[in-house]
Amino acid sequence: MSIEELQKKLKENGYKITSQRKAILEVLIDYQDHFISAEKLFNKVKIKNSKVNLSTIYRNLDILNSLDFVHKITINDDYSLFSLVSLDEHHHHIICKCCGKTEVIPFCPFDDLKAFAEEKGFDLTQHKIELYGYCKDCKHKNKL
Repeated sequence: MSIEELQKKLKENGYKITSQRKAILEVLIDYQDHFISAEKLFNKVKIKNSKVNLSTIYRNLDILNSLDFVHKITINDDYSLFSLVSLDEHHHHIICKCCGKTEVIPFCPFDDLKAFAEEKGFDLTQHKIELYGYCKDCKHKNKL
């Protein structure tokens, strides 16, 4: 997703494009294929806009998450990571509970779950699948 597309969608939803918000979007685009913590995002945005503070980062991430512009994952109920949603392809993630490393699942195992939901009378409108475990580096380093 380009900066122009994001800005247009934000305006359509009633949000102004401030210099801080633009800097946040630019960094998220730079990290489009990765998850980033709010703190790391803050440090990167601060280079572009020294007036930004951490609460601005969290507020904007909440807005972007509510608009489904970012994907949020929570590691061990402890901290969250964010990634810009790609409109190009639907995908899911495997996430390391120790270091937060993520891998994209290149297929969607949704069909069986959808059939089950329909059998129970649900009409599904969206889904998100996150698998949690330990990457090989963390397993080796921590002898898991």
